[in-house]
Amino acid sequence: MNTALLEVRALHKHFAAGPAGWFKPQPVVRALDGVSLQLQRGEVLALVGESGCGKSTLALTIIGLEAPTRGTILFNGEPMQRSNKSQLQALRRQMQMIFQDPYESLNPLMRVGEIVEEPLLVHGSEPAPTARHARVLRALEDAGLKPASEFAQRLPHELSGGQRQRVVIASALVLQPALLLADEPVSMLDVSIRAEILSLLAALRAEHGIAVLFITHDLSSAAALADRVAVMYLGRIVELGPAQQVLHNPQHPYTRALQAAVPVANPRQRHSRVVLQGETPNPAQIPGGCRFHPRCPLAEAQCKANDPQLQVVDAGHSAACLLLAPK
Repeated sequence: MNTALLEVRALHKHFAAGPAGWFKPQPVVRALDGVSLQLQRGEVLALVGESGCGKSTLALTIIGLEAPTRGTILFNGEPMQRSNKSQLQALRRQMQMIFQDPYESLNPLMRVGEIVEEPLLVHGSEPAPTARHARVLRALEDAGLKPASEFAQRLPHELSGGQRQRVVIASALVLQPALLLADEPVSMLDVSIRAEILSLLAALRAEHGIAVLFITHDLSSAAALADRVAVMYLGRIVELGPAQQVLHNPQHPYTRALQAAVPVANPRQRHSRVVLQGETPNPAQIPGGCRFHPRCPLAEAQCKANDPQLQVVDAGHSAACLLLAPK
């Protein structure tokens, strides 16, 4: 059996939400509340859900920018230990982050070539200047910035939004990682540019075997890129499976609501609208039972009392809903 490239086991991340009182414990926001998933080499896993569900916190915890409250993260079968700085630095060479905002991700005073070269200098991956320069140009070309020698001399303000995001991708590629953590990488780009960046990520996976954890709130982007989809709600995964099954035959009521909100040009193919009641509950005051029941149009009395766990509904497809018939 092949070892997963990335494995997350029962991961929790809590943030203090205020001071403790004399007679009450300190309130906490449960940003991650028992998340488990696997990512295989060369696989694209889309993590979808509303803002505030914990998607970005999961990525930041995986890469080591946030410390988990409890739980285990394994990379290539080895547990990540934050106390072991040399191991953490070595792991960060293998996993790189692509942030949402290409305007904030780049130093406006550095030229593109210097930005892409910086990870090599930080990690000491290529001591020879000539070899470093060659890797920078190769990364720029892989990211679709050609001629690379010309783009390397430009400053960020001379680039479009799509070109800036390609520079961010190039600076991640220059270390030749095994995993990209892409946090809403296309949400701030025009629709036409989004398609180009999604095509770029798909090409990088095909050519270099890079695995991608693709964080998005857009199910259409997930459908275009992902092999599997994980749906998050209030710090937990509520549905997980092959992209085609999850997006075309959703089993969890929350996934159905997300899918129904996707615009469809052909009126004959439009879904019946699913209207969720109210707002997402405060993650510092997660409701008892099924955490989705206050907004679920199908909720029953048992949903208020019992907390559902992921159960298999089809091959490789799981959902956390008490109303599903057990397999």
